[in-house]
Amino acid sequence: MKAKPKAARERTSKERAKAFTGVHALLVFPSEEDRKATLDLMRRFSAGVRYAYNRLLEGQTREELKRADGFLCTSFRLNTRYADDAILKAQAVLDSARERGEDPRKVVFGGRKLFQQLKRRHLSGKPLRELKREWRERRQGLLYSRGDKTKGGNLNLRLLVEDGALRLRINLGDGSYAHALVKTGHPNLSALVGRVYASLPYNVALSLREGKVYATFTWEEEAVPLVATKENGVLALDVNSDPYHLALALVSPDGNLRRHLTLSLEEVDRAENRGTKELLLWKVAHQVVAIALEEGVAIATERLKYLRKSRRGDGSGRAFRGKQHRFAYASLLRKVHSLARKRGVQVVEVNPRDTSTIGMLKYAPQLSLSKDVAAAYVIGRRALGFEEKLPRGYERLLRDERFRGHVQGFYASRVQELRAKKAQERNPYLRRRLSREIGRAKRHLALFSSLQGSSGSQREVTDGRNSPGVNPWRVLRAGTFLPLLGREVPRDLSRLKPILFGGSWEGWKEGLGPPPGGGPGCANVRYT
Repeated sequence: MKAKPKAARERTSKERAKAFTGVHALLVFPSEEDRKATLDLMRRFSAGVRYAYNRLLEGQTREELKRADGFLCTSFRLNTRYADDAILKAQAVLDSARERGEDPRKVVFGGRKLFQQLKRRHLSGKPLRELKREWRERRQGLLYSRGDKTKGGNLNLRLLVEDGALRLRINLGDGSYAHALVKTGHPNLSALVGRVYASLPYNVALSLREGKVYATFTWEEEAVPLVATKENGVLALDVNSDPYHLALALVSPDGNLRRHLTLSLEEVDRAENRGTKELLLWKVAHQVVAIALEEGVAIATERLKYLRKSRRGDGSGRAFRGKQHRFAYASLLRKVHSLARKRGVQVVEVNPRDTSTIGMLKYAPQLSLSKDVAAAYVIGRRALGFEEKLPRGYERLLRDERFRGHVQGFYASRVQELRAKKAQERNPYLRRRLSREIGRAKRHLALFSSLQGSSGSQREVTDGRNSPGVNPWRVLRAGTFLPLLGREVPRDLSRLKPILFGGSWEGWKEGLGPPPGGGPGCANVRYT
């Protein structure tokens, strides 16, 4: 199980963006003229962000764009500080699109979903007016200003305490100002007022929603000394939607599994409203961080990524869409990361590539783990810098010509069978589902055809880099799960043991037993 650790290339809490604390508030304008002037400034700033985004795509630099005599300042009537903040917002959108692997040229400011709804032209009357209002607010309702210590807080959007009230003075970009009352009962309000009195910096972002202007004030938190680091091991997390739970694996510094546990998230799914759901997710985050502190280990998670959600009419099925849309993956991980930084727990984020596949193929049958705990174990080993070598039994399996011929025959027959079903199917939604299944079967067939008598790479490292040849883990998944186990995501992976230890795929039916981990149910906290 041990492997030679490689140099760590994953982002840790020391290398990541700094942690921020914030206050959300409603702005109340005593003067209607001030409100209109602020909305006009937000419209110009939003347009400036879109202009800066397009210029960045063309290769222009930040220094060129923020010049006082440049187009961004003169045409949008923004001062140089507003112009620079607009460029930073545009750069953040550009970096986010590239990190998610999306085409930056296809980014839609205001939201692609709203844009597609408007294009359909299926609404009229009040619903159409509401949709257009929301689109305008999302597209034109932004204003942002960074804090500056040398300027005593924030130069463009400055908080003032006058007559016992907290007010926001808004620089309109031409030397004039608008004023608004800050209305909030946020628990961090006293900390924000303290920063105002101490002339400490704070960032301000204004947003427009349902005709009201809201402000979010954020500032950088003081660095907390690390008290739990990966030198003592890691607590690895894997969030799963079916059953809805959190799998955790405590991994020692030598890469071995010390113990594992599960936290049920079904209570989160049954929450009556969003506020209750948020409280329950914070409760789970506190449990995770408490375990890490108790063990003195870092927390390891997959790097946050965009999860595509299915839509009605794509043939995915109502039940599957429901599971996708209830899945609070990113929300839970953000809470765990935030709380860990505040408590001095190191956070290590790793590339999510093939963690579930490696866990199911290697550690689930080898250690009699559930697929979810096995995936968490892979995440933990990856965070510690360990490689995942292909077991010898799987190497022999990939060299077996009879096995490759069996799998190719299976997928060739499956393509023909699915095509016949599609030809007889009249439901357009089910036809779309069958089309996706046909495409998946073709890709698996091509994957085995590309081996051409070779097992491909015999070594796949866990840092997400491409190995020479075909990815052996994905080849194995395509060749064993559906053709041998009968499911694309099987629960019982113990039947892979004869292959894992002996390389004999003909004996895969041996060793039938109950699903590892005791089936789909998971206790609220279970140590093993």
